[in-house]
Amino acid sequence: MSAIETCDLTKRFGDFTAVDRVNLEVAPGEVFGFLGSNGCGKSTTIRMLCGLLLPSGGEASVAGLDVRRQAEQIRQRVGYVAQFFNLYADLTVEENLRFYGGVYGVGADLLERVERWIARLSLGALRRQLAGELSTGQQRSLALAAAVLHQPAVLLLDEPTSGVDPLARREFFDVIGELTAAGATVLVTTHVMDEAERCHRLAIMNRGRIITEGTPKALKEAGAVERWKLAARPAAAALELAEQQPGVATVALFGEDLQFTLQAGAQPAALAAALRAAGLSCGEPEAVRSTIEHSFLELIRRDDAAAETRAEVRA
Repeated sequence: MSAIETCDLTKRFGDFTAVDRVNLEVAPGEVFGFLGSNGCGKSTTIRMLCGLLLPSGGEASVAGLDVRRQAEQIRQRVGYVAQFFNLYADLTVEENLRFYGGVYGVGADLLERVERWIARLSLGALRRQLAGELSTGQQRSLALAAAVLHQPAVLLLDEPTSGVDPLARREFFDVIGELTAAGATVLVTTHVMDEAERCHRLAIMNRGRIITEGTPKALKEAGAVERWKLAARPAAAALELAEQQPGVATVALFGEDLQFTLQAGAQPAALAAALRAAGLSCGEPEAVRSTIEHSFLELIRRDDAAAETRAEVRA
């Protein structure tokens, strides 16, 4: 049986469709990642799965429970870390954990579990500090501890490392690995591409729909295109000029360098020559090894282009 399963899951707010017929199947023990830009429907999907929002259409089950009929039971079986800190700011770290352990019905070993997670997430020195006074990273660690005290079968994480430094992010995903090794299933939304690489499978969402899914390797290959980078200064002027050049398919700034793709038959040296002719300082084009971020942007670009074409046909 799947740990998470949806069939045409849909959520509408008035005339706006936030989630559009999403179909998912997540296996027990899997780390499944949601990638997508802000507003694409990731958070709304997770809120339906944990019983906080009622679907407008379709079906979904989590840990074998129906999200429409068994929302309260689902909330007892899942752990949920919201996109924004939602614990009690006027309680201490330890008080929050004891409170949430009680809400989730943790029994006689509650204090032992609290101590275990305080130690595991390096919260010992902060146990008597008010949650509202913690740094963003410390609040995220506290939220995770509160979410896993009751040993949930499914963990739903909505941008869990937003605003967290790289070392803390790595630690966070180390904990996720420990939980899945013990049998938990994790659904995580993220903007961080090295986090996406640590998922077993990924789905890319755009405009409320899942446009593709697969392993990180498969998605990287699906969105791979020949790509070049070029050091040109000043960078902003180089970008503006590059966008106007014939033969340039896409161009963007990555750090202070241009990265671009070309239309069929175009040559990368032509862009460098055009920038130099305009008086800009410019190096030589170099081939770029495709990453999951490149593929994500390319797959979103293709989907947006297809949507524009469909809209033109309807018009």
